[in-house]
Amino acid sequence: MVVGIKDIFKMIGIIIISACAVFVCTLFMNYSIDLKSMKDQLSTEMMFSFYDALVMTGKVVCALAGGCLLLTSVVLLCFYIKHYIDTHRSELGILKAMGYSNMHIARGFWVFGFSVFIGTTIGYAGAHCIMPLFYAVQNEDNIIPEVIMHFQPSLMAWLIIFPSLLFAILSILYSYMKMGTPVLTLLRGKDVQKVKTVKTDSDFPFLKELKRNTVKQRKSLVFFIAFASFCYADMIQMSCSMDELASLLMGIMIMLIGIILAAVTLLLAITTVVKSNRKTIAMMKVFGYSTGECTRAVLSGYRPIAYVGFAIGTVYQYALLKIMVSVIFKDIANIPEYHFDVPVCIITLVSFAILYELIMYWYSRKMNKISIKEIMLDSD
Repeated sequence: MVVGIKDIFKMIGIIIISACAVFVCTLFMNYSIDLKSMKDQLSTEMMFSFYDALVMTGKVVCALAGGCLLLTSVVLLCFYIKHYIDTHRSELGILKAMGYSNMHIARGFWVFGFSVFIGTTIGYAGAHCIMPLFYAVQNEDNIIPEVIMHFQPSLMAWLIIFPSLLFAILSILYSYMKMGTPVLTLLRGKDVQKVKTVKTDSDFPFLKELKRNTVKQRKSLVFFIAFASFCYADMIQMSCSMDELASLLMGIMIMLIGIILAAVTLLLAITTVVKSNRKTIAMMKVFGYSTGECTRAVLSGYRPIAYVGFAIGTVYQYALLKIMVSVIFKDIANIPEYHFDVPVCIITLVSFAILYELIMYWYSRKMNKISIKEIMLDSD
């Protein structure tokens, strides 16, 4: 089969996202299990209130973080498989021409699910490394008796084995669906059945039309870029509120996860945009367009999407924290009221704009190195 173990490490996005999800869930789920085992030691109303707050926090964090990152991992997995099939059409066509069935070929894609195993294992191991500190911080004021840390074997099954099997099965099923393409179409190296007629306007400037069509033809990347800015806005601003609502350790964890997710997802999306438009960029340079014009035509169309994602992330984190404080934790004592932090929002927006524009500048330098000779040598 043309899919090899080395291809797993190209799916760095899934590895990192699944690692972040399992890292957070392992900490809170392990702590919740140990916390519930000592409930009979509680004796005062304050202890019970604090206990309820810790249990509810664990449920909310696992549901939101785990659910959101699970959905993102599924989207990324489908994206990677589709991209792999699109770039290996000839090899897959040859296998089908030799008599291999669609299911026989699709079974080889189970290795894509192995990337989830790598990520979840890293997240699980990382959580256990920081778990003693996490336990200490959760009850740093000694409001309840000390929670003793225990190893929970069941979490290994729920957070590593089951997700890995689920994604391996999903990889096979999605690959089987995508392998329905006719053999001759695969052997040609392109899917002529999916070529769309793009409506053009002769009065519309070429560069603006190219920018618009670049975004339309890569709709899946719109999600990744919006998700990257969403994560950055949501988690960075949320982390700055943790000094009052939770702990400094929690704030640092959320901030690091937000930066990692945003950077990895954004780099993945922009890399795919540039690679898929290499021929267009090379031809534009042949016709005298500058690097700046090429960059604006290929990449600038995603800038509004990035800032829309940032705005949605800002609203989401405010609504989430407001609901948690005002509704979920309304009966818990000593929970401060949450207000939208305008200075933090401005600082986060400025830092995001700097990060985004630096990444765009770096990719414009890479685009400047694309030559027509390189494109011609890569052509069939």
